[in-house]
Amino acid sequence: MDNSLNRLHRVFFYGLYMDPDILRDKGVEPRNPEKARVAGYRLRVGKMATLLRDDDASAYGMVYRLTYPEIESLYWGAGLDAYIAEAVLVETLDGAVSPALCCNLRMPPADDEDNPDYLHRLISVMQKLGLPNPTG
Repeated sequence: MDNSLNRLHRVFFYGLYMDPDILRDKGVEPRNPEKARVAGYRLRVGKMATLLRDDDASAYGMVYRLTYPEIESLYWGAGLDAYIAEAVLVETLDGAVSPALCCNLRMPPADDEDNPDYLHRLISVMQKLGLPNPTG
């Protein structure tokens, strides 16, 4: 029998899904939490959050191990189909580097697009998790 649906994958979260309570509320179990960063990307919050390539930046977040059905339920089953899964290299705060999946918007937000409520909630989540403030 194929257990590929139950296989766990490392997923890097940089938005509100970093919060394990939000994941649990959505029926997803965040396994093996690790604080991490992705070099070469910066966080951009428009209507939604995404990572943009920037050689001089790093984006901080959380890595959890999830199954593909869990990942699908968070994004494509929840109306967030503007996101696509990409591979990134994450560095945990203990210095270990490894690949992970990361969901980013297909199209970056417009320069004048913002969401102050989302950004405020994101800053609260990052403070709760002990991660650097995304606005510097």
